[in-house]
Amino acid sequence: MEQRILGKTGRSVSTVGLGTWQLGADWGDVSEEDAVSVLKASVDHGVTFFDTADVYGDGRSEEIIGKFLRANPGLDITVATKMGRRVDQVPENYTLENFRAWTDRSRRNLQQDTLDLVQLHCPPTAVYSRDEVYDALDTLVSEGAIRNYGVSVERTDEALEAIKRGNTASVQIILNAFRLKPLDEVLPAAKAANVGIIARVPLASGLLSGKYTAATEFPADDHRNYNRDGSSFDVGETFSGVDFETGVKAAQEFSALVPDGVTSSQAALAWVVAQDGVTSVIPGARSAEQARINAEAGEMPVVGAGLADGVRDIYDRYFREAIHPRW
Repeated sequence: MEQRILGKTGRSVSTVGLGTWQLGADWGDVSEEDAVSVLKASVDHGVTFFDTADVYGDGRSEEIIGKFLRANPGLDITVATKMGRRVDQVPENYTLENFRAWTDRSRRNLQQDTLDLVQLHCPPTAVYSRDEVYDALDTLVSEGAIRNYGVSVERTDEALEAIKRGNTASVQIILNAFRLKPLDEVLPAAKAANVGIIARVPLASGLLSGKYTAATEFPADDHRNYNRDGSSFDVGETFSGVDFETGVKAAQEFSALVPDGVTSSQAALAWVVAQDGVTSVIPGARSAEQARINAEAGEMPVVGAGLADGVRDIYDRYFREAIHPRW
């Protein structure tokens, strides 16, 4: 699989990484045995980048990754984690004292002395423009707790604010065939500033797999069931904020654009990888087979003019009016 440099980290990571929210919580139950099989299948198929967070299963995802890497010491894997969502979401909580406590907990969970990359986990918008926040993150680097830091954002304006900061190594943002706004300004700005782009929610919470119908149901503990109205966290994290029934119709049109021999999921991932400025895309997986299929998308040059033009057309007709102004 192709490797790309992740912004100012200087680290080489696979174009298709692994998002591990599923291994912690909010996607139905995933056993630790299944979680480990997902990690192993991903690595076996060329993945060198794991993304996690301290809030995924309240540390469960980090702990599973830490055990896996300890059991496989020869692997060259970059692990990015995130912090900040385990407390009340007010800017006053984003302090050096809390950063130290949060990163110390993640270091224990991941069994790492120094964390490769720590990202602020979609904090309140005001946090992105506070000098003292970046000073605190710089202090963590100088103390050796972390090597690099970045941000995970909900909105493009938050990304652009973080990119202005000289030591921001990466920006994680929702980017998929149903969420195109980052292409306008964020990706060009990041590329110019040598900031890596980590694309999350690349399958719009599974919509772009083409497997759902309007009658599809999800478990009670799956965010695709309980967060459709955004009552638990930003609704943009669930189906990219699009109406489910509308998304199903659009996904059917997307599937019709996909070349033979390629799944809709693989085409959707390959489309993200093909966008200029993207470093890595981080689909999740709940099984080893799903992890394998996702990883194979990193070796598929399936994005021709027909698919690219079709994505724009679908977005303009189904989503632009509702999605573009919001995120």
